Amino acid sequence: MDSSRRSRLRRISSITVPVLALAALGMSGTQAQAEPGASARLVGTSTATTGAFTPSGEGDVTQAEFVGETDDEAAGPTYSGTITDRSLSNGHSSGRSIGVKSGARAKSNPALKGSFEGLNLYQQRYARGGNQFTVEPPDQALCVGNGHVLEAVNDVLNVYDTSGASVLPDNTASNIVAGYPRDVHHAVDLNSFFGYGPAINRSTGVRAQSITDPVCLFDAATQRFFVAVLTLETLPSGALTLENHIDMAVSQTASPTGAWNIYRFDVTNDGTNTGGVNPGPYLGDYPHIGADANGVYITTNAYPWNANGFAGAQIYALPKAQLATGAPSVSVTHLDTSGMVAAPSDAGATQPGFTVWPAQSPGTTSFETAAGGTEYFLSSNAADEATHPTAGTGGTYESSQVVVWALTNTSSLNTSSPAVSLSAKVLGSEAYAIPPKAQQPGAGTAPTTATPQGHCINDTTTATIAGVGCWRLLVGASAHNEVVSRPDSNDTRMQQVMYANGKLWGALDTALNPEGGAQRAGIAWFIVKPSMATGSLTAKMALQGYLGRAGADLTYPAIGVTPSGRGVMAFSYTDGDTFPSAAYAPIDALVGAGPISIAAQGAATDDGFTSYKAQVGNPPRTRWGDYSAAAVDGSSVWIASEYVAHACDYTTWGGPFFGGSGDNLLGTCAGASHGPGLRTALGNWSTRVSHLTP
Repeated sequence: MDSSRRSRLRRISSITVPVLALAALGMSGTQAQAEPGASARLVGTSTATTGAFTPSGEGDVTQAEFVGETDDEAAGPTYSGTITDRSLSNGHSSGRSIGVKSGARAKSNPALKGSFEGLNLYQQRYARGGNQFTVEPPDQALCVGNGHVLEAVNDVLNVYDTSGASVLPDNTASNIVAGYPRDVHHAVDLNSFFGYGPAINRSTGVRAQSITDPVCLFDAATQRFFVAVLTLETLPSGALTLENHIDMAVSQTASPTGAWNIYRFDVTNDGTNTGGVNPGPYLGDYPHIGADANGVYITTNAYPWNANGFAGAQIYALPKAQLATGAPSVSVTHLDTSGMVAAPSDAGATQPGFTVWPAQSPGTTSFETAAGGTEYFLSSNAADEATHPTAGTGGTYESSQVVVWALTNTSSLNTSSPAVSLSAKVLGSEAYAIPPKAQQPGAGTAPTTATPQGHCINDTTTATIAGVGCWRLLVGASAHNEVVSRPDSNDTRMQQVMYANGKLWGALDTALNPEGGAQRAGIAWFIVKPSMATGSLTAKMALQGYLGRAGADLTYPAIGVTPSGRGVMAFSYTDGDTFPSAAYAPIDALVGAGPISIAAQGAATDDGFTSYKAQVGNPPRTRWGDYSAAAVDGSSVWIASEYVAHACDYTTWGGPFFGGSGDNLLGTCAGASHGPGLRTALGNWSTRVSHLTP
């Protein structure tokens, strides 16, 4: 991949470590060319159990911690202007939450019914006998149905009951890492789940396929769970072949603990598109999943492997009923969004879609049935990918528009000749722009012993088994001048989208000046009323607003909405006194969003490897989120976000590596019983899963 392109730094090269409404604009009648004929093949079956492996530990030929590939999520400069906290919902609250009518009571008033720690970095790294990589941030998938809560992050998966207990088989006794059983709360690596070898066989150094960006949904109509990932083909050395595909697992029954069918379809375009300024083959980055009554939809962002720029969001439509019944092969209808959106600065110019997020709908009666069945999508257009797709850079990273998409005649997906049509409409919206990085306690100051990895890199005096200076345990050389980081706040891409109660719901990250004060990271949310009643797409902004708090940062929103229109928005929350926490707010179409509540307060600063120059180069970019998740089950909304669940002091983190006692794996804070660990040497992220009834 071209070194000049920006990278999300989710995967780092391998190292060894011991608001004014505008008139709607443009293109409601413009249609993309569908490309039927491709297929998703049923390539096998699977269950959520760990595959074969050689336990890692003494005698390993490699201690490589990072996969080595990169993927693209451009981040522009922080917005230099001011976005005030005015709202189109007729005023805002007198408190510190934004976007709520004064004196009005929201229809959505969520009660927190339960909350538990979900998957964490310890489970990610030490599943399958430790034949995994250190990865951050967690890419969050969540789907709920029939009393089961399925969560996936990065390269690991778990299934819980509604109290948070894993219902997968206990694999602790066989999960040997460095000579001891490791309790990963029954979690299963995604390589096992999709039928591949270990991400890395540490006894030989051989690498298998690299899996990333999990997404999932439970479809109440078919009573099936769907889990999809982007899979990158690799050589045994770890070099990428450039071939990448979507793997989709479909449960054979209404239970995710039983058998699954595994489907696969290519997203590289087989490298055959070699013309133009952004030629293939492509990376099908950042996949997301939605469904209507007829189809399941995966969208990707296509980045050319061998050139700069952006080649447009891609939409893949698959027949839901055939997937649910286990058909040996199903058609895949492919649509390219390139050139479908009117550029605001030039009436004759067009833009591609970027992160065109497909809607999920709650229950069985919320789907749009007009125009032969319609799936809706939302996207934003402030990023370089939308404004400067050829060069991939040069934009202003701000916008006052969102894009509504409609894929019609989806009932044809279940026929032998699918004939769908895609159209787009640009709506004027409140302003949004690249947010600043989030603050957390101690940001910009030298890490104390309560931030052990950062403190270790700076430590030149502690006696360790590798010599004097803790840094020797982590890096080959260091300037010893690391500081507590400011976690990433995402760019302006649209986040999770719902179609419920006849409306389309979405939110994204933005710069915001709450109460007219200093700029912070906040959320812009949108409730759109789309329609296909006339046979062509119409849409209007039903309500929109901001959610923020003076002196605080809110990042990576995800909205879940019940069929009656009661919603919950999940996000991560930090401020000068609050460690990274999992938070939420109600949202509805009457009064908007707010107030803010904390589902689980963070226990320590973010201490991940992407925070430090010695690990990733200068400047580091502290990766956080990628996306949160929300899932609707009847009248309940389940949410999941990243936070820091556990604190760990420096002495416990170092353990026997400092000459003391404790785990024989550095930095797990697992104690002499060897687990379960609270973190890993290179990071401390976790996720929080919460159950609310709005």
